[in-house]
Amino acid sequence: MSARELPTGLMLVHGNQPERMRDLIVQWIGQNPLAPLEKEMFLVQSNGIAQWLKLAFAADPEAGGCGIAAALEMSLPSRFLWQAYRAVLGNDAVPAVSPFDKSRLVWRLMRMLPALLDEPGYAPLKRFMANDEDQRKCFQLAQRVADLLDQYQVYRSDWLAAWAAHEDVLIDARNARVALPEEARWQAALWRALLADVSAQAADGIGLRDTGRAAVHEAFMARAQAWRDGDARPRELPRRLVVFGISSLPRQSVEVLAALARWSQVLMCVHNPCMHYWADIVADQDLLRARHARQRRRAGAPAQLDEAHLHLHAQPLLAAWGKQGRDFIGLLDEYDSDEARETYTPHFTRIGQRIDLFDGEDALTLLQQLQDDIRDLRPLDETREHWEPVDVQDDESIRFHVAHSAQREVEILHDRLLAAFAADPTLRPRDVIVMVPDIEVYAPHIQAVFGLLDASDPRSMPFSVADRAQRAFDPLIGALEMLLALPYSRVTVSDVLDLLEVPAVRTRFGIDAEDVPKLRNWIDGANIRWGLHAAQRASLGLPQADELSAPNSWAFGLRRMLLGYAAGERAGAWRGIEPYSEIGGLDAALLGPLTRLVDALDHAWRTLSEPATVEVWCERLRALKTAFFSAGDGEDAYTLDRLDGALETWREACDEAALTQPLPLAIVSENWLAALEGGGLSQRFFAGAVTFATLMPMRAIPFRRVCLLGMNDGDYPRSRTPLDFDLMRRDYRPGDRSRREDDRYLFLEALLSARDHLHVSWIGRSVTDNTPRPPSVLVGQLRDHLKAGWRLAGNEAGNEAGGGEALLDALTIEHRLQPFSPDYFPAQPEAATLYTYAHEWGTPVPQPRDSARAAALSAPERDEPLSISELGEFLRDPVRSFFRQRLRVAFESEDAASENHEPFEVDALQAWQLQGELIRAQLAAMERGEADLEPAALARLERMHRSGDLATGGFGEVIGEELLAPMPELFAEYRKALARWPDPLEHQYEIRLDATLDGRILSLDDWLSDLRAGPEGALGRVILEPGTLVKDNRYRGDRLVPYWVAHVAAQIAAGPVTTVIVSKVGVAEFAPLEPAVARDYLLALLAAWDDGARRPLPLAVKTAFAWLRKLPDSFDGARASVPAEAWEAARGAYEGNGRTPGERDTNAYLRRAFADFEALAAHDDFVVLATRLLLPVSRAPLASSRAKRASSDAGETA
Repeated sequence: MSARELPTGLMLVHGNQPERMRDLIVQWIGQNPLAPLEKEMFLVQSNGIAQWLKLAFAADPEAGGCGIAAALEMSLPSRFLWQAYRAVLGNDAVPAVSPFDKSRLVWRLMRMLPALLDEPGYAPLKRFMANDEDQRKCFQLAQRVADLLDQYQVYRSDWLAAWAAHEDVLIDARNARVALPEEARWQAALWRALLADVSAQAADGIGLRDTGRAAVHEAFMARAQAWRDGDARPRELPRRLVVFGISSLPRQSVEVLAALARWSQVLMCVHNPCMHYWADIVADQDLLRARHARQRRRAGAPAQLDEAHLHLHAQPLLAAWGKQGRDFIGLLDEYDSDEARETYTPHFTRIGQRIDLFDGEDALTLLQQLQDDIRDLRPLDETREHWEPVDVQDDESIRFHVAHSAQREVEILHDRLLAAFAADPTLRPRDVIVMVPDIEVYAPHIQAVFGLLDASDPRSMPFSVADRAQRAFDPLIGALEMLLALPYSRVTVSDVLDLLEVPAVRTRFGIDAEDVPKLRNWIDGANIRWGLHAAQRASLGLPQADELSAPNSWAFGLRRMLLGYAAGERAGAWRGIEPYSEIGGLDAALLGPLTRLVDALDHAWRTLSEPATVEVWCERLRALKTAFFSAGDGEDAYTLDRLDGALETWREACDEAALTQPLPLAIVSENWLAALEGGGLSQRFFAGAVTFATLMPMRAIPFRRVCLLGMNDGDYPRSRTPLDFDLMRRDYRPGDRSRREDDRYLFLEALLSARDHLHVSWIGRSVTDNTPRPPSVLVGQLRDHLKAGWRLAGNEAGNEAGGGEALLDALTIEHRLQPFSPDYFPAQPEAATLYTYAHEWGTPVPQPRDSARAAALSAPERDEPLSISELGEFLRDPVRSFFRQRLRVAFESEDAASENHEPFEVDALQAWQLQGELIRAQLAAMERGEADLEPAALARLERMHRSGDLATGGFGEVIGEELLAPMPELFAEYRKALARWPDPLEHQYEIRLDATLDGRILSLDDWLSDLRAGPEGALGRVILEPGTLVKDNRYRGDRLVPYWVAHVAAQIAAGPVTTVIVSKVGVAEFAPLEPAVARDYLLALLAAWDDGARRPLPLAVKTAFAWLRKLPDSFDGARASVPAEAWEAARGAYEGNGRTPGERDTNAYLRRAFADFEALAAHDDFVVLATRLLLPVSRAPLASSRAKRASSDAGETA
């Protein structure tokens, strides 16, 4: 058959295996080619089907392909059918886009609805749209009504025709007419109003009034029926049309395909799960119009099948899930007569093919047997007799996995796939599809599990995630979303820093990725928190203020930065602005881009805040896009082009709808962003990797392994609450779409598409209390069917029920809550049901007694000597020092909430820092010889207010008073201490000490200053501590530790020195030490530092001091001499007592290294370290008449 002799007509091929129909299509086109350069047109419903067909054509001829996939055009049915209307009726008669298209109708309704509300019959809409100042209700109603009318045009065109003729009726599937309910009469009136409005814009010819889908379809059908042989064929129609992978079409679309068969060869491949007639096993079979069926009844089935005998002749799963497919096949039967098949069957016979491709293969596995039952319409009674018992050791074709969370589902899947690849070298990642109800829910878990491993890891496998909304993964769209929310946004530090993480934004403003941390530090240092300026804050409901009284805003912070760079800190405040002087040198060039970014945000905020017409909005949004984004790569350029295209399409739709009213930003931004999520065939699929996708209709592509995750009760089948005014829900017709029916048929298609294995998992256990949770009702039906139809091999004869239950238990794997459960690491893994390839979880955990010495690192490489402050910080928290200094790991997380809010209150650390600044200001005043220190303190407090360190208004005044309150008494005590050593020494004293450790030299090298001389040459150091030294009548040992280390070092550097530490609450005094004692202590501390750089030392300072307090004075250092009450006190200090958190609870480093007190104190290291390093600190402070009253009763060190 040559290309010029291509016969026309509608040809239908049925089959239960899509790959067989695909091979037929490839062979048919290969042997019946079109003319050169003529395109083959395919109608598909998903990108997966399109890619699958292209791969088949591109396969080598030896593999059944054509060797090339060229001139193949894939289209969605709705798009092609509108093109067919235009090809037959003429482009002048039918516009490229109908004014009744949903995307166009929304904006016409936006204009018309407010004007119609006062007319009779619109009372329901008027009630809904009350109090709609921002037009949001109107927009939402317009969207829903447009969607509903779009559905009516496809599925209820007879209603619209009656309404247009002023007949307010509903027509049911049996063609009976009933009056339209009173509360719904507004729908008929609105349709007539829409027709009249469109008609008013009509041009010559057929007129826009007639370009609704229903009217155009009617005109098309009339033209097709009037066509006679010899009439000119529409040139723009393809000569061949292949419909593949579509499991449902509305009647209107099938009518068009049948009509096109007059001019074109229309080849439809129908995925039919059953080779026999099965329409009467599903509800509402009496509504089908077909008087004949292509498939014949199964042998032994009665001509009339009533509900009472359904179980004797029906396959239960097909009856439960097949309604959508039944409707579609029944609709096709109306156009597939015996006479028609006789005309095209010989063409297929000539190339060795058939039009009914129902092939039964040897059903060796449980999955194949189940599929064979559906193909053969085998009832349950026959199933029990037909199949042998299942040996689950050899048959792994179906498995159910019960998990505790979505994360565990993905981890389990990863392990199972690794096992499958290891067991079958022919299995490739592209042979696996994983489908979930909502890919956005699972995408983070997929990335966390499959994206965790490096490509060099043998456990790594390629994967791709399809069907994600662009705004969920495209940072440019996320940034645009933030910008479009500016009028309602606080414009926090997090918001702007998130913008700077977007490459297209950085490119626009000339900022490199490595510059962002520096900008973050400047922003934090300038005390920027939120708000562009005072006016922007006022727009959010805050009291109006002048620009200079908006501390912590972006304008406030930028003024500080610019003044600090221009004048420096010493210049002092200027017009109430406190300079931020940390910016200088070449780094200052970054201030320009930051300022331009904030100025652009300010301009965008001002322009986006006011409603505007469509034309103005298009100008604004294009300017916004240009101001903030510059494409740095092809993906960004493509996204920006799509944004431009979406704006142009929206403008055209609004122009056509004559929408001239001003619109608010909320409506405009929602429409613009939603336009990027439009359906199409551009999503990536079949990327040569494990494919993750959303469960979507018409994806019945065969895969060797089909995995269904998230099959939870309530999540699948998915439900959508119908609109109250949706009249279709009261009147079912075959072919109507339903989300739940779609999902049922999709589950059936997924079951039929699996060739080797079906993996089903759900969250079947609560993550909090392990209580069971049911699976999806569809999974429950599948499990019940397997239990009723098969039995486990080896089960006692005659015990059918028990055999089915035992089989279900064998097919179901109950997984543990955590991936590191010991159950996943059995002694004989080859025979285990539970296993994992994440061997990191199985690393043997050292016993608590050995944990202090486990996995020590090599000796640290340090070229520079240690300083006194480093040793002090180490002793204060050795475990934190190990993680931070050796491992470079920080567990403290930045508090995003605090960086986005002004400081209404200060915590203990902030108070310590601020009071430290006040102390330094007053010390400087003392050095200048000022007797009254209050002015210096007040001046520094005023700088804090100007710098944004304190809250504005009353909050800041209260905080300032609290910070100043202890200062007079603190400095009075400080002066008393200074009087003991009245003469400050200018000389600095060097301390240098070398420790030899395993042949290495570890040095301490530092300088001591601030020493003072007293009578008879006595030396002393007086230190002001901003915090408190005494709590609960005890010295706080953790506060004393750094001062103790410096005190010991002073004994070696300068001789006998007394140290006095003065704090808000408490004064501590360290007496001089013998130089030999001080030397031995520092050598021991250097050795501990070296050990602590190799492993986390089992020493928690607060816990150790609680332990030391309970030791007798006669303690000899032996573990056996420690009284029980000391251990109990230490345990309470470390783990807490239920009311008060312990040291472990407030220190993430301790939690990581020592989970409980047993792990901390199991080894003798705790006793040795606490005794050697902290016992001297515990007994060092002297209580004297010079100490404050609060410390006079201290007696002990906490």
